[in-house]
Amino acid sequence: MGSIIKLPSSESPDLYLSQPTPEECVQIRTDTAASWKDSLTIPLYIAEAQYLSTVPLAKDGGMTMWVLVDKRMPPNQRQVFCSCESFVKRSLTSDESGNIKEGLIHGVASVFCPLEIRRRGYGTRHMKELAKVLHEWQSEYGKSIGSVLYSDIGKKYYARMGWLPNPRNGHFIFPPVKMESLAPARLILESELEALCLRDEAIVYRAMATPSIARKRVVILPDLDHMLWHIRKEDFATNHIFGKTPQAKGAIAGSPGKQVWAVWVHRYYGHLDHPDEEEEEEEEGGNVLYILRLVVEGDDTANKPHEGQLPPSADAHGEQAVAFKAVLHAAQAEAAEWRLDYVKLWEPSPLVQSFVGQSGLEATWVERQEISIASTLWFREDGDAVDEAPVWVNNEYYAWC
Repeated sequence: MGSIIKLPSSESPDLYLSQPTPEECVQIRTDTAASWKDSLTIPLYIAEAQYLSTVPLAKDGGMTMWVLVDKRMPPNQRQVFCSCESFVKRSLTSDESGNIKEGLIHGVASVFCPLEIRRRGYGTRHMKELAKVLHEWQSEYGKSIGSVLYSDIGKKYYARMGWLPNPRNGHFIFPPVKMESLAPARLILESELEALCLRDEAIVYRAMATPSIARKRVVILPDLDHMLWHIRKEDFATNHIFGKTPQAKGAIAGSPGKQVWAVWVHRYYGHLDHPDEEEEEEEEGGNVLYILRLVVEGDDTANKPHEGQLPPSADAHGEQAVAFKAVLHAAQAEAAEWRLDYVKLWEPSPLVQSFVGQSGLEATWVERQEISIASTLWFREDGDAVDEAPVWVNNEYYAWC
């Protein structure tokens, strides 16, 4: 990067959004490493970023990198004032009568301003410019209905640019537990994920086609590409730390029609030999087994707004309650085997919350206030933000990016 003699105003008409060169990408990764390299070295973090651009969800144009730069400066000599990524995500919207439309949501991630030029308005300018272009961006893949991001700096900053915090940002935390036997749960292999994701999508479609109290619901589809993006990131880190990758991608229990399954991912924020190096990104600290997606067949409280729902009858779902506990036991055992500090389950349905309450499992509920705050910007036909936000259902970890 060239040296900066005089910084332009963040309001300058010469600033615009562009895509970085490969050399600029390396510089961006070098600058962001202190914040996001987790357990990796800087060279490995740069290599991981290049690798993740070639995996499902990101490859073939699924991911776009954005930089705010001065149009008067040539590539590789210009200052990057702010950078981020966007991912194309398949989505469904449904009205109160259950009429479904397919669309796209752009997931925004890795928003970063270099430390030495912060508090000059460049981040705000970057996000405002991004909001303008995302409505029409990659329209060949479908109609864009909005954008989501996960704020690690609280609820106020991105709200000023239109990304309003989701009303719910909670998760359960379970401790790791060593177990001799996982019966009646069975571990899920990667070869089984595609079929399970297709089953899950069919469940979501049927549920979104039913009437709802909400004027409009939105869901990001829990497809295979989302799961594999997280899993490939896991593969890279675990190969580095352990020299091997986890074979279990989740667990399943119960009889057909009443099955419960979870797809999970291992995340190492800090190196196991140096716990003091854990990133401050995690409010509780430590390394985590995230449940990417939890499916309970026959759960009528899923895929709906959670507010105002009557507590479901646990007696009517006895088999699923037993299966749920078995799946959680498998997740706790996996966390213990892979030296993880927590199991986390984001935004469980009211039925699942009742399962946790009656299960006897040690669990803590956390409502996030600063970290991983799901924030949404919804578009009207003309590209401006909508006046009344739809309800985003299934705000689970698979959608995080």
